[in-house]
Amino acid sequence: MKRILSVLSALYITAMMAVSAGALSYDIDAPGNPDYGTATSVEPVITSDGGAMENKDVSKNAAIIPPGFGTVSMDTRNTGSYLTPNLAPDSAPAVGAVVNGSGVGISVPENPFLTSQNSGSGASTVTTSTGYTKVTSDLYYSGGYLGTLKIPSIDLSVKVYQGTDSSTLMTGAGHFPDTSIWDGNVSIAGHNRGVRDDFGDLHTLDPGDTITWTTKLGKRTYEVVSVEKVLETDTSGTAATTDNRLTLYTCVRDQRAYRWQVQAVEV
Repeated sequence: MKRILSVLSALYITAMMAVSAGALSYDIDAPGNPDYGTATSVEPVITSDGGAMENKDVSKNAAIIPPGFGTVSMDTRNTGSYLTPNLAPDSAPAVGAVVNGSGVGISVPENPFLTSQNSGSGASTVTTSTGYTKVTSDLYYSGGYLGTLKIPSIDLSVKVYQGTDSSTLMTGAGHFPDTSIWDGNVSIAGHNRGVRDDFGDLHTLDPGDTITWTTKLGKRTYEVVSVEKVLETDTSGTAATTDNRLTLYTCVRDQRAYRWQVQAVEV
């Protein structure tokens, strides 16, 4: 009996070993309309001439630094100074960039702030009509102030001193040192509460209200054209102008990030 069982076991093992082994196969359907995203591409660089010239050279010799904030040419397109002047061709004009490495300068477009300009292949000669009167020692009154600001509609008459620091504004209104004192844009700041509240009602002015500004250079009357809330960091209102105007600033109560800005032009 044992011999029979041994023979059967051997036959079983032999039979099992004779069966061929095979890997399982799987069929997986791919998802329909797979979204692999759009192909990436490099957008063409459009030059300042609207793409008329193919921009093959995008190196730093074609770059210019924009004009400074608040300057006369800040809104004039294609002006500024070279980022890398040593790479600019000697034939390039004094203003404008070098496009496509060709040495062709970009001429300065017409600008209402410019009284004359000479465009062409040579250097541009620019004459500005922006008014500006520098503060000099002979413009101070004996009391140390530069002028008197009067706004009849809010019953205001205040002396204006040089500077806008806290100590100056404790005495009266303050003149922004970098702005004109007579011709062009005269910018003045003042407190609106506390010990001095000279400009407390400044935001209540309406277009058409008059303001007078008297200095040793004379007396001018201005008419309010705008009253708006601007960011504290927005100094664009102090930029030089071609017309004679006043720009007045004061804080906005409980809103430290903002200032009231009133602009008035000479009438």
